[in-house]
Amino acid sequence: MMTEHEKLLAGQDYDYRDPELQEMLAHGKKLVNLINTTSDVDARATAIQQLFGKAGTGLVINGTFSAIYGTHIRVGEDVFINGNCTFQDSNLITLGDRVIIAPDTKLYCGAHALDATKRFGTRTDGTKYLITYTKPITIGDDVWIGGNVTIIGGVHIGNNVVVAAGAVVTKDVPDNTIVGGVPAKTIRPLAPLN
Repeated sequence: MMTEHEKLLAGQDYDYRDPELQEMLAHGKKLVNLINTTSDVDARATAIQQLFGKAGTGLVINGTFSAIYGTHIRVGEDVFINGNCTFQDSNLITLGDRVIIAPDTKLYCGAHALDATKRFGTRTDGTKYLITYTKPITIGDDVWIGGNVTIIGGVHIGNNVVVAAGAVVTKDVPDNTIVGGVPAKTIRPLAPLN
């Protein structure tokens, strides 16, 4: 039988009140709070390393940052995350090397059923719970994500991509592409990196 955490990562209906998940949430909340409030540079760097499942060298988080679990986030080398970014990491969020994320960007792994009658489940004790399904988000190497971008769970963004400010990315983005708009569409190709 799968744990609630395993169900979460598999994109299945899971119970967020599960003790393991609640412990992970509390741990993530504590570290996010420390990251956003401490003026001690070393303590902040340590908290970032403890929060993320993997944090490459050269990672910079400039300003406030929000995550749910933190441990589901894997970040490559030389990544820059600007202020007021939200990583709703109810599944894996993977950033490649040399990713730049502008302010106010949101990565949302979780979603709910379109059918309103399927958004809440009933536990064996009769209490209701919100049903959430999750999908991972993967961002390749050498990607620049503009300000106020939203990326939805299940999206894979390739290498050498620019996502224009204000875009809502709901589908995969191929390598060497500029995308923008709501929903994001290809604007033009980019020359491949050497």
